[in-house]
Amino acid sequence: MNVELIDKMGSDLSVVNAARVSFSKIKDKFDDKDERLIKYLAEHNHWSPFAHASLQFRIEAPVFVARQLVKHQVGLVWNEVSRRYVDMEPKFYIPFMWRKKAENKKQGSSDEEVPYDIVEYIKQSKQLYNDMLEKGIAPEMARMVLPQNMMTEWIWSGTLYGFARVCNLRNKPDAQSETRMISHQIHKHCEQHFPVSWRYLTK
Repeated sequence: MNVELIDKMGSDLSVVNAARVSFSKIKDKFDDKDERLIKYLAEHNHWSPFAHASLQFRIEAPVFVARQLVKHQVGLVWNEVSRRYVDMEPKFYIPFMWRKKAENKKQGSSDEEVPYDIVEYIKQSKQLYNDMLEKGIAPEMARMVLPQNMMTEWIWSGTLYGFARVCNLRNKPDAQSETRMISHQIHKHCEQHFPVSWRYLTK
């Protein structure tokens, strides 16, 4: 799984200038007063100034992770590779240790693990997919036999505020471990490029 930052717009200064435009003011250097303003904006849910900074990621993850993350729509846009049009060799996320079901229904899994090997099943699904393509079956139909642990990739663009909402939800201990792998990487990129805003948005 991988999260690559491919573009970004703005800085912490962009956030405070968006807020100060209400008073027809603009600054060209960030200082302690600006940090206090960002803290105030975040703590009082004045979200619009944080929407003037944005990031664009190219992400590779299993389908089941992508389907959890695509639920986040506010301030974000998503374009994904389509197996209607591509029939390249599929790749798969294959764990060899599997978490057991949690006793608490609000938790998806426990910390207890058991070994389980699905390599043979993956080989069979790939072979079935390739056989269907060789028989001339359209990729948009043949893809139905590929499992949810198949890797997919997408471009995910959006506002700093939008990605803060993603990370505030998906970095929690009760979020699925594999989904946290992606949200943690997003978190690191946002923290690097918007350190002050990110500190208060994800406090």
